[in-house]
Amino acid sequence: MKRFDFRIWIGAGLILLGVLMLLERFGLFRGAADLFWGLVFVAGGAYFLYRFATNMRGEWWAAIPGFAMLGIGADGLLSRVVGDWSGFFFLGLLGAGFFAVYLSDRGRWWALIPGGVLVTLGFVSVLTDVYGARETGGFFFLGLGITFLLVAILASLQWAYIPGVILLAMGAVLGSSYAGALNYIWPAALILAGLALILQFLRPKK
Repeated sequence: MKRFDFRIWIGAGLILLGVLMLLERFGLFRGAADLFWGLVFVAGGAYFLYRFATNMRGEWWAAIPGFAMLGIGADGLLSRVVGDWSGFFFLGLLGAGFFAVYLSDRGRWWALIPGGVLVTLGFVSVLTDVYGARETGGFFFLGLGITFLLVAILASLQWAYIPGVILLAMGAVLGSSYAGALNYIWPAALILAGLALILQFLRPKK
C-alpha cells in the first residue's frame, strides 16, 4: 500500500468542492462554496489550535493563525445566519488568539494590547454594520483604555495606567456632548507639555 499523505486529502477536497459546485449550479444546494471553504478554514484552525494546545510554550504562535482561521471559517459557515456580524467573528476571534498567547505565558503581556485592540474593533464593527452607528470613536478609545488598564493590572506595569486613564478620558469625552472640546484640549495640552519641557531645561541645576 502506498503511504497515506496530504495529497489524498487535497484530492478528496477538490472532488468535494467540484461536487458541491455542480450541486449549486443545478440549484440543488445553495451556498456550497461558502460551506466548503468554511469547513476548510475551520479544519485549518483546528490544526493550529491542536498544535498550540499540545505545546503552549514552544508553539504559542499557533494560537494566532488558529483563531484567525477559525473566525474566517465560522464566517463562511454562518454568514447566512449571522449576516453583518462577520467582522466581529474574524476580529474577535483573532483577538482571542492573542489573549490565548498571554494565558499560555504571563510573561507575554504584550499580547494583551493587540488582543484588546482587535476585540474592540470587533465590537465597533457590530455597532457600525449591525446597528448603523456613525460615531464610534468614543467606544474605540474606551476599549483601548480598558486594554491598557488590563496590561497595568495583569502584568503589574505601572506605566500602562497613564495611557489607560488618558484613553478612557478621551473615550468619555468623545461619547458625550463635549466632543468638540477636544479641538481646544489637544492644543492646550501640547502647549502645557512644551512649557513644562522648557521650564525643566531652564531650571538651574544644583
